[in-house]
Amino acid sequence: MRILAIDSSGLAASAAWMEDDTLLGEFTINYKKTHSQTLLPMMDELTEMLGIDVSTADAVAVSKGPGSFTGLRIGSATAKGIGLALNKPLIEVPTVDALACNLYDTEGLVVPMMDARRSQVYTGIYEFRNHRLTVLMEQTACTTEELADRINHMQEKKAVLLGDGVPVYLDQMKQLLHIDFSVAPAHLNRQRAGAVAWLGMQYLRAGKTVPSYAHHPDYLRKPQAEREKEAAGVKVDKISEASERLRPADYGRNDSYE
Repeated sequence: MRILAIDSSGLAASAAWMEDDTLLGEFTINYKKTHSQTLLPMMDELTEMLGIDVSTADAVAVSKGPGSFTGLRIGSATAKGIGLALNKPLIEVPTVDALACNLYDTEGLVVPMMDARRSQVYTGIYEFRNHRLTVLMEQTACTTEELADRINHMQEKKAVLLGDGVPVYLDQMKQLLHIDFSVAPAHLNRQRAGAVAWLGMQYLRAGKTVPSYAHHPDYLRKPQAEREKEAAGVKVDKISEASERLRPADYGRNDSYE
């Protein structure tokens, strides 16, 4: 079985081809340019270098989220476009789960941390049992205090942190964590399409695919525009309520200020 994998959920953009248990090639860029500039060119270059016909893919694996809203939309649109054009299913791979797979068979807890802004991280807690990824806390958005409290209560001896949220919140985690922990090295601490492909292959073998048209990113949080719209709606409702309380018929009763 052959998979084309895409990850543009974070700062890095990445594409990979995997065939059965072999990673044929991977292209990752983590430097300044936007995903809209890099993702398609790197996919084309990688595919051409490998001499692969895109139509031979059995499925397209894509990082479903959470992550950067813009990055997720770019990755999802690219994966859906390929899937629809070639009539291929998509494999939806949770971003944080795939990030944890970078540290396959690590002893102790594996704790990805993606910077979610607003003093939060996208995170989860994992460990490997019998060479299998085990989810101890499903991916979620939370504060570093909430994450550290959860880790401390697990009473594990050590943990490994990884992700672009680590350098942002490392000083805080040093103060909050009561267990020994380390930070994954540079070649393992960012999203990689190779990990998406590896986990995606497990999903494909288990029949966990969706039609291309049915795929939607999993943001975990509402987009900023939607939050602002809801906030504006609340203000409008409050103004409407106030206007109702001060309708013209009320003025006559209250104009004496008794």
